Amino acid sequence: RMKPLHRLQVILPHLKMSNQTDSTAELLLEKRGGAGIITLNRPKTLNALTFSMIEQMYPQIKAWEQDPETFLIIIKGTGGKAFSAGGDVIAISEAGKAGDKMTRDFFRREYRLNNAIGTCKKPYVALIDGITMGGGVGVSVHGHFRVATEKTLFAMPETAIGLFPDVGGGYFLPRLPGKIGYYLGLTGYRLKGRDVLKAGIATHFVDSDKLPALEKDLLALKSPSKENIADLLNSYHMKSTIDQEKKFVLDEHMDKINSLFSANTMEEIVQKLKQDGSPFAIKQLETINKMSPTSLKLALRQLREGASMSLQEVFTMEYRLSQACMKGHDFHEGVRAVLIDKDHSPRWKPPTLEEVSEEFVDNCFKPLGNDDLKL
Repeated sequence: RMKPLHRLQVILPHLKMSNQTDSTAELLLEKRGGAGIITLNRPKTLNALTFSMIEQMYPQIKAWEQDPETFLIIIKGTGGKAFSAGGDVIAISEAGKAGDKMTRDFFRREYRLNNAIGTCKKPYVALIDGITMGGGVGVSVHGHFRVATEKTLFAMPETAIGLFPDVGGGYFLPRLPGKIGYYLGLTGYRLKGRDVLKAGIATHFVDSDKLPALEKDLLALKSPSKENIADLLNSYHMKSTIDQEKKFVLDEHMDKINSLFSANTMEEIVQKLKQDGSPFAIKQLETINKMSPTSLKLALRQLREGASMSLQEVFTMEYRLSQACMKGHDFHEGVRAVLIDKDHSPRWKPPTLEEVSEEFVDNCFKPLGNDDLKL
């Protein structure tokens, strides 16, 4: 009697998977040849990640990782504008204001997904064509291969909405060359095209219009190893000449970035920028003055501590910070100012760095007991 039922249990996930290739679903999961393909399919919202997309991706990645017939995983976005512009923070803020448990569940599941990508044993190839920010960085940067194009626009803009560069930012940002990760995480500076590769975020650079051919060639690889995939990506990378001669956009500022952003506290960074007084320093001051003072302090400590943590320790720390931000004022105010009313005039509380006490910052990093993130 059990046999037909068992057969159904084996078939059902596959039926569910093939249904998801209907073009209206917000996430398409399909198996083509030896590759599992994840397509973020919310082009109107720049492929922002919803709770349900995160919920679907995690078990599928885990299943492909265990499947001897799956040799690689490819993730991409639709619509031509964005890979993924982030997480659906408006929904999270609404839930937070309503006291809904989604504010716990969303971050818990998102970081669990990011960790699954970071520990995935199958080669994971992210085609980060177009806008790649926040949550979009979380589902790409921890994988083995990140392929940028001339249309890639990378940023971690969280301090502008009262959050911090999460989704594992505490792990990958401090590991970028010099202090560039601190600079990107605190100021939300946007890198474009080949600069995403030069900063150490992407592993390869390919012309955007060559991605369909690259994907086809990836699918044609028979039981490929990580080395085979790397060789194929390298061959496309070598053929790309777009902006090849251009210097890295931050090249001339790297000495300043390395010295100015090496300070131990936000107040010191601001002091150093003021003392420096160069046009570059003044511009950074203007940017930092717009950010949530609370977020800046949390982010600086997150990056400094994350520099010597494992990826899992970083997610545990970031989960604690996410819950502190959900309970606080600035995240909801930042989302209002930047994404809902779009007046770009957030009223931060407290309004200055000096008023964000060390004690407050310490509390945000404290363990949550039974509510801590378990990976």
